[in-house]
Amino acid sequence: MTLRLLEFVVGDNEASDLLPVRSPVLLRAHGARRGFWTVLDEGPVEQCLALLLELADGTWTAQHVTADAGAENGRTEDGEALAHHDGWVYVFGSHFGSKAGPLRPRRAFVARFREQDAAHGPLPVQVVRNRFRLHRAVNDALLKAPFVPLPPGDQVRSRFIGATVARGTARSKGWVERLAADDLPLNVEAVAFTPAGTALLGLRFPVTADGDPILVELAGVPQLFAPRPTWPEALGGYVLTGVTPPGALAGFRAMAPTADGGYAAVIGSIDALGKGSVLLADHPAGGEVTSRHVRFRLPGQGHRITGELVADLAPFHHVEGLAELDGSRYYVTDEDHRVALWVG
Repeated sequence: MTLRLLEFVVGDNEASDLLPVRSPVLLRAHGARRGFWTVLDEGPVEQCLALLLELADGTWTAQHVTADAGAENGRTEDGEALAHHDGWVYVFGSHFGSKAGPLRPRRAFVARFREQDAAHGPLPVQVVRNRFRLHRAVNDALLKAPFVPLPPGDQVRSRFIGATVARGTARSKGWVERLAADDLPLNVEAVAFTPAGTALLGLRFPVTADGDPILVELAGVPQLFAPRPTWPEALGGYVLTGVTPPGALAGFRAMAPTADGGYAAVIGSIDALGKGSVLLADHPAGGEVTSRHVRFRLPGQGHRITGELVADLAPFHHVEGLAELDGSRYYVTDEDHRVALWVG
């Protein structure tokens, strides 16, 4: 497959995920015929939203979106996954930490906005920080799952769970009670909503003991934003089989619903090489894994999903978003100080 590269500089940062713009109002406001949302790494979510737009004359441009999260301005970081649901765009934080740990509460958030509101003036963004409630719900679901997650290595357990508990205890944080010594650190990299309104979380980590990617299904995500909010419930987990290279560990990097009722996804390494990753120090089989574009459908029953390989994206190790739109495939890669959009 031949890919064409489009490069952008947006806020001097790299991109995570890729979500088609659905609002005609927003496209008209920019004179665009199509476009994508992306979220930039590391900073607060309201500072990290951007649009990649194909204008009417066929040229491409990038727009950093001015947004306002109100009282939550500056209190989040590391938005990773974007998804449409019921007229809203949802943004999920990674719920992870730095590559050497510990977990960071600022990354445990869900945000949402209506995309047409970006056509004029600052974009209002609603943010809910969950203080490890989602971490607890997903870990409890994995304990009951009919498959075995990969046990974390000693360094992972110490740096991500032990150090987080120690830091929270020293600061008298109430969220410490939501962490347990045997927990798995979560890295949420992909999200898609089902027709039933539940959210599928694609985890980069953990993976199964066999190295396969894990999905966890959440109910009640929109209720986070209700006048009397409730917390989501983890309904259970799925294993995506048949797509991990032999002997490797592969997690989710991106996911999107398809027109036929299935899902497209990118799977790849559990963490980046050469950046001091504790995950890779303990689990080196998860590093030298190139990205793969796959498709799957949820099973009518059971927890095992059989995936189908669409494209091997080697030599890329770092595809962070995909979209299948108007007969073309679009991928965004994690690059230092730029946004790289590949079209095929």
